[in-house]
Amino acid sequence: MEIKVIITGATGMVGEGVLLECLSNPQIKEVLSVSRKAYAGAKHPKLKECIVPDFFNLDSIQDQLIGYDACFYCAGISSNGLNESEYTHITYDTAMNFANKLAELNPQMVFGHISGSHTDSSEKGRIMWARVKGRTENALMKLPFKKVYNFRPAFMKPTEGQINVKGFYKAIASLYPLLRLLMPGRVSTLREVGQAMINSALKGYPKPILEVSDIKVLASS
Repeated sequence: MEIKVIITGATGMVGEGVLLECLSNPQIKEVLSVSRKAYAGAKHPKLKECIVPDFFNLDSIQDQLIGYDACFYCAGISSNGLNESEYTHITYDTAMNFANKLAELNPQMVFGHISGSHTDSSEKGRIMWARVKGRTENALMKLPFKKVYNFRPAFMKPTEGQINVKGFYKAIASLYPLLRLLMPGRVSTLREVGQAMINSALKGYPKPILEVSDIKVLASS
């Protein structure tokens, strides 16, 4: 089985890590990176790029989004310095506008969404970002895709060769063996996250929400 996938957020750390896994996987025959700017890493024969300045104006590029089997939505931003309205616009509104368009064009698609550990499914907790992430997860799971999976990674070790890695995560990489020993349920590699997303499209998983332990299980399946 070979599939074609769309990735958002390839210019960020998580998206780039997932992209590298997709490009190296023989069961993925094509990857379309949809982003506001071009990916600065090495070019690859399987990689196509679609530059979208405005994710709320997709009509002009919708023909490029047709015919894909999965989308790995890895775009995101930290809530630091943002109020709830601003963070909702970026995290919820942008994701839902893009997902609704894909559901219209590719209803048999598997949609994988990078969320975060401690996301609040009740949408009522005290932590703003967790409420917004929970609202996004819940709304995505109502869309008419073949399947929707919400991935909740915590600390992730970047993949060797990544260029979009901030200093904090470079430190995490050096401490990864110790962190894995002390709190295995809170750390994973980005390679595991990427492989889990790929396997969700190829093999499926019984849960729509995947915590770190589920990500590791699916990555190795």
